[in-house]
This record gives sequence, structure tokens and C-alpha cells, in this order.
Amino acid sequence: MSFDEVINRYGTHSVKWDMMEKLYGVPAKDGLAMWVADMDFRPPQCITNALARMIDHGIYGYYGDETAYRAAICWWMETRHGWKVDPSHIFTTHGLVNGTAMCVDAYTAPGDGVVLFTPVYHAFARVISAAGRKVVEFELVNNDGLYEMDFDAYDAMMTGTEKMVILCSPHNPGGRVWTREELQGVADFAKRHDLVLVSDEIHHDLVYPGNTHIPMTLVDDSITDRLVMMTATTKTFNIAGSHSGNVIIPDDKLRALFAARMAALGLSPNSFGLFMAEAAYSPEGAAWVDDLVQYLDGNRKLFDSAVNAIPGLRSMPLEATYLSWVDFADTGMAPDEFIERVQKTARVAPNHGVTFGKGGETYLRFNIATPRSLVQQACERLSEAFSDLQ
Repeated sequence: MSFDEVINRYGTHSVKWDMMEKLYGVPAKDGLAMWVADMDFRPPQCITNALARMIDHGIYGYYGDETAYRAAICWWMETRHGWKVDPSHIFTTHGLVNGTAMCVDAYTAPGDGVVLFTPVYHAFARVISAAGRKVVEFELVNNDGLYEMDFDAYDAMMTGTEKMVILCSPHNPGGRVWTREELQGVADFAKRHDLVLVSDEIHHDLVYPGNTHIPMTLVDDSITDRLVMMTATTKTFNIAGSHSGNVIIPDDKLRALFAARMAALGLSPNSFGLFMAEAAYSPEGAAWVDDLVQYLDGNRKLFDSAVNAIPGLRSMPLEATYLSWVDFADTGMAPDEFIERVQKTARVAPNHGVTFGKGGETYLRFNIATPRSLVQQACERLSEAFSDLQ
């Protein structure tokens, strides 16, 4: 397939494109949707073929016998990430926002604190707050354009009411691929404060050359009794609408607690998501991902070059993900002003940085997983919108 193909998504119930004008005031007729994290590319043919087989069969009943599905997950994690997964440790949730919410429900009580390293994916705080838990924001340190963690500072801010920490690895929105030393720091922090550690690794396949993602479970054997791993096909293969994700729990006690909450809420997987995931986690899917990352790398270089040429704008170097995190602080503009320029003048719809928590106030997040011609258009529009600074 060609990632350069521009596919019209208007009128397809695409939240990214069909809700852009209502939410951001960016006109549908010529606006560029660069906010919600899905891609404007078709998934690999193996996924389409799996759906075609379902349609040809014509009966859409309950999914049974997950042996092949679980084997595909195990194959992918071992071949792509060096991680041997026990198939009995896998739970399938309705995506990883649901997986996060299930972890909060299973392992904390109302009033408990849940630690986030902010700015970070906004849905974490949303589900924590909705569950009656307290969002505990520990701000990341911006060290010359890269996020780092300051555990001495975080230790001093702990109150003892915190029961869980959620790590985004690789990091969204900053695009960091955490080093082994940084991941060990998170593990030690969780042990020091007796926290359940939930590691959301949904972006782990979208890592750029020169960087290597390390699954948290491979960092420290001593955290197995408090570790929950979360992965999914949805970001990797652009099938977010399948609403499927995997919560992988090696510890018997934690697994039993999670299973009990799944049973109590009557949750079971969507058969479409399982068929799609099994097809995706295959050699054909792997080859497609390799091509995708190469294409995204080109988009990343194009976008970064253009953004960083605009005085006052600075994009955080992306080590992973397709979500560019751009700081507007040095423009001297208030958020309302630079947002208006981006949305009204450039007609580009990004995510607002403030929604990602402390530290995101001067940023916007741009989704560059779109045909290169549209990335080029966005670059030209942004350059024009801030031309008075040049």
C-alpha cells in the first residue's frame, strides 16, 4: 500500500475529522485534523482479509477458543520485544482506556491517590477522577527538550495515600523512549511506596531508529508482584475502532483481583477486535509496521524541520509515537493567542497541551500520522500563521 494516498474520511463517523469543526472551530472544508491519535492510513491487507473472511462467513456470533489469538500475542511480544508472555496471563479489554479504568477499579479504593508523570495522556486523569480517586500529578523535568523524571522530588511529595502509579512507555505526548535506568527508577519508586505499577505500552511498536523500547517486565524481576502490563494492536495498526486491548498480569493475586472485576462487570471481548488482532500479529503485519515506521520517520523529520524553523516554536525530539509535542512558550504568546493562530489562521486542529496535565500549558500536540502531502500543508500553514515572528 502507499502511505501517500489521501483518503477522504469526512462523513465516515471519524471522530478525528467529523468532529474537528465542532470541537476546534477548524473548518471541515479545508481544515487539517491533527489531534486525536488515529492514523489516516489503511491497516495492512492481512487485517482487511480477516474481516473479509468474517463477512463471507456471514455469522457474527460470540468468539470462542482464544488459543490462536493468544498465541499471536505471545509470538509478537517475543519476536518484536524479546518478551515471553504466558498466554494465561492475558485479559482482553475494550481498549486500554478501559484497561486503565479496570486497573483503577480493581486495585484502588475511592479517595486513593494515583500517580501520573505529567504531562501525560489525558484519558488517565479522566478515568481516575471519574472513579472517585485522586489524580496525583508529578511533573516531568524538561532537560534541554527531553523529559526526565526527578524521583527525589517525587519521593518528597508522596503522602502515603497513593496506591498506584501509571507509566506511559513510550511516553505520550513527549515521545520519549525511557532508558533501562529510567525504567528501573520507576520500578524502585513503586517498590519504595508500595504502589501497583501499571505500564501502558500501547506505542511500543512505533519506535524510531536509534531507540529501543524495553518492556517494563524485563527491567526488574522483583516488581512482578505489583506489575500490570498493557499493550494493544490498535495504535500500531490503526484499528482503534476495534476497541481491543490486552492487560497482561503475571502475578496470581493481581490477576485474580482483575478477573473478579471483569466478571462482576460482565465484560467480554468484541469478536471483530480479536480476529483483527490475530491477523495483525503476523509476519505480514510486522513487515507493514516496519514500512510504517520508516514513513513516519520521514514525516517526523519534515515536521520538526519546519516547526523548529519558526522562531519561538520548538518540537520535542520524537523517539517514538506519531505525536509531535510542540512548545510555543518562547513566542511570548498566551495559550489563547497561539491556539487561535493555529486553529483559525493555519486551519489546523491539534490537541491542547493543558489537557495533558501539569507542564503541558504552553504546548500543542500534532498527529503526523497522515499522508506527507498533508504534513507539508500543515508546515506551510503554520509557517505562514507565525510569519510575523520571522
